[in-house]
Amino acid sequence: MEYVIGADLGTSAVKVILVNQRGEMCGEASKPFSIIQPHSGYSEQDPREWAEKTKVAIKELIENARVEAAQIKGISFSGQMHGLVLLNREGEVLRNAILWNDTRTADQCRQINGVIGKARLLELVKNPALEGFTLPKLLWVKEHEKELFEKTAVFLLPKDYVRYTMTGCLHSEHSDAAGTLLLDVKHKNWSGEICRRLGIPESICPELVESGACVGGLTAEFAAETGLSPDVKVFAGGADNACGAIGAGILREGTALCSIGTSGVVLTYETDPEQEFRGNIHFFNHAAFGSYYSMGVTLSAGRSFSWFKDVFADQYSFDSLISEMDRSKPGARGLLFTPYLSGERTPHADADIRASFIGMDSSHTRADFIRAVIEGITFSLHESIEQFRAGGKKIDRVISIGGGAKSEKWLQIQADTFNAEIVRLTSEQGPAFGAAMLAAVGCDWFPTLEDCAGQFVHTKESFFPRPEISRRYQDLFQIYKDVYRQTKPLNERLACFRK
Repeated sequence: MEYVIGADLGTSAVKVILVNQRGEMCGEASKPFSIIQPHSGYSEQDPREWAEKTKVAIKELIENARVEAAQIKGISFSGQMHGLVLLNREGEVLRNAILWNDTRTADQCRQINGVIGKARLLELVKNPALEGFTLPKLLWVKEHEKELFEKTAVFLLPKDYVRYTMTGCLHSEHSDAAGTLLLDVKHKNWSGEICRRLGIPESICPELVESGACVGGLTAEFAAETGLSPDVKVFAGGADNACGAIGAGILREGTALCSIGTSGVVLTYETDPEQEFRGNIHFFNHAAFGSYYSMGVTLSAGRSFSWFKDVFADQYSFDSLISEMDRSKPGARGLLFTPYLSGERTPHADADIRASFIGMDSSHTRADFIRAVIEGITFSLHESIEQFRAGGKKIDRVISIGGGAKSEKWLQIQADTFNAEIVRLTSEQGPAFGAAMLAAVGCDWFPTLEDCAGQFVHTKESFFPRPEISRRYQDLFQIYKDVYRQTKPLNERLACFRK
């Protein structure tokens, strides 16, 4: 039996899984990361911690799985998008990585719009200038850390840096590069126009390859430290959402994906590079060759629930808190939560908006608050569903993965809110599984990703909307949407007090 490894570099942890030729997961290991937040709105991590924890996780995976090193044929990657890693000419990290959920770059976004123009930017990179993307981070470093910027030999995205420490080879691939605002999405190359007009040396952009490309082998040192064979093939991999889509079998038009991790996304497969959402929905290259995906984002999805637990119910498990929802009822007895802990992405590209509980009274219990948080996250995701439907897409079947797919209660809330069939898979390992599938195809186990999905991806059960509750949620959703508009000016006035 042969095996491949899928490695997912998330925001909170790295997860590595071992998958055999039948698509069975034969082992996993995970190691947590720390987040550095020196100021309000800042979010950073040490790339060297990513590399070290990934190495430790792979070593633990191999030791526990008890397979021969020669049986492991390939490894591929999934990674958090948009993060900025800067290396000097010696390949050394110049500063902490600035993450996707960092919101310090509002001025740089205005600069991009002023120099390039909003319409031209959408024409080139298919996405608007938002604080989370990589280009504004580069411009921030260029303005505020000029000497450091001048030492930069190359910038990398998070998973690409980890892969570099394993292989010594510098590459990026299209699905992750599409999240930088520097990639011409249609033509799949770095935009010389954007680099030139904004003063970014094109020489610091890494070489681009396909997601399924073999980019080399392991260094002798890394192989020795982990127990892997030096002959393991290393594949480029893809952005976390692209790999999550592959792992869920989103490889043809007609099915949507809902993924609830730290952030939350609703994603659909696309084949037409001319698809237009006027910047309301993200549009990226897929990790599946020759295709694309459109995506709406909730910045603080699972993070909102984790925040609530950490602050108000740290002594309880996630499962026990979710079980408490039965003591409340749909609509949380008039209590609403908007999950804008770090601003919002879809449909409101707003770094300044902040979360709200509204409708509280003294009769509300913890169960009501738990339900309100979960319903609020789901309402935010439903705003992306609305955007897709308004653009003419039919969404009546959604595959749900991530934390929201681990609870039957939450899956039912998704069905009732989205007014669609919600599908749970038999084995759902998220982006790490999609990364493993890229490695499986790269190792010639299957001719295509679609063939691989036919063997690896299977439906477990479906949840369907309950008409009466779905109508109740639709009424509540209209109020939910009003909360953003009503609280936006208040949050703008409160912003100066956060410093």
